[in-house]
Parts: sequence; structure tokens; C-alpha cells
Amino acid sequence: MANPTRWATDTGPEHSQWYIDRFRKLAAEGADLAGEARLVDTLVAPGSRILDAGSGTGRVGAALAERGHTVVGVDADPDLVAAARADYPGPTWLVADLAELDLPALGEAEPFDAAVLAGNVLAFVAVGTEPEVLSRVAAHLRPDGVLTVGFGTERGYPLTAFDADAVAAGLRVEHRFATWDLRPWRDDAPFAVSVLRRPAD
Repeated sequence: MANPTRWATDTGPEHSQWYIDRFRKLAAEGADLAGEARLVDTLVAPGSRILDAGSGTGRVGAALAERGHTVVGVDADPDLVAAARADYPGPTWLVADLAELDLPALGEAEPFDAAVLAGNVLAFVAVGTEPEVLSRVAAHLRPDGVLTVGFGTERGYPLTAFDADAVAAGLRVEHRFATWDLRPWRDDAPFAVSVLRRPAD
């Protein structure tokens, strides 16, 4: 990686294991961990090919795979990828920096029908690489493919910058909500879920 992610620089060495343990505990308790996946599932045809960008411990990608989609998950943290492989063996889980994403070089040449960046991924990429992340993820979508992104609006990445970076990446903003369960957007919302599309023409 050219620049270490904020996940690596802004947290301690024990953070990844804490995160893994947290979500394993939530899953064991029966917590609903599939909200993002439910939304993405409504945006695509059955059996779609979906990129889980910033896949973490694999909860979103695994839920999409359970719904019949072909999922490739990518995360820069090898500990999180190892946990995803152990807990959810169905999808393909890969270690890669989203700002330098080149899945054909990793054996995944087929484009994706959809991609998702859930769990504040854009708040944890390396500082200043948000435009590259959006551009690299968009490059892996087929024409008319959809990208769904969620992050906190007070995490240092203004929505005005996000929208401009999305346009520069060749994406069009189609919808915006305040939550993954589609609460209406409002300007003072602490969280934003944006549905973007790579135009077909």
C-alpha cells in the first residue's frame, strides 16, 4: 500500500481483534447484521456479481452470498480477511488496498453488477485517497452497475466532496437516504447512504 489506511494509523494494534470479536459476539447473539445487504439485494437481479469493498469481517458479503449472489470481498486488513475466510467460507475474500484496487491482477477479471462500501469504509481509507477509492471501485463495475455507499457525515469527508468525487469517478448519484433502512434524507442527518450508478452510455 502506498499510504497506510486510517484503520491502521488511527487505531491500536489490538483494534482488529477487538472488531472481529465484537461481530462474532453479535452474530452469536442473533443480532441483525444484514441491513446493508438487504438494501443492496433490492437493487440487483438474482444471482448478481457483487463487490464488497472494505469487507471487514465479511458480514455484508456473507449475507449477500446467502441471498444467492456471487460475492468478492476486499479489505486492506489481513486479520479481518482471515476472519471472514474462517467464518464465511462461501465468498472469495482478498487482501487489497481499495485505492489501488486491481482485481483482474488478482484473478477476478469479470466486472461486477454492484458494489457496496458499508460500515464507514470511506472514513478509514488513507487520508486523501477517497477519490481514488471511488474511481477504482467504479472501474470494476459493468456499465449500468450500481454502487451503494454509507458513512457518517461528521467523519471528515463532506458530502459535497463525496458527490464531486463520485462524478469525477464517472458515477451518478441516484438516491440518498439517512439510514440503510431508507429513512428520508435530511441535511442534518448524521449518516448518509448514497446509491450511485455507472451510466450505461
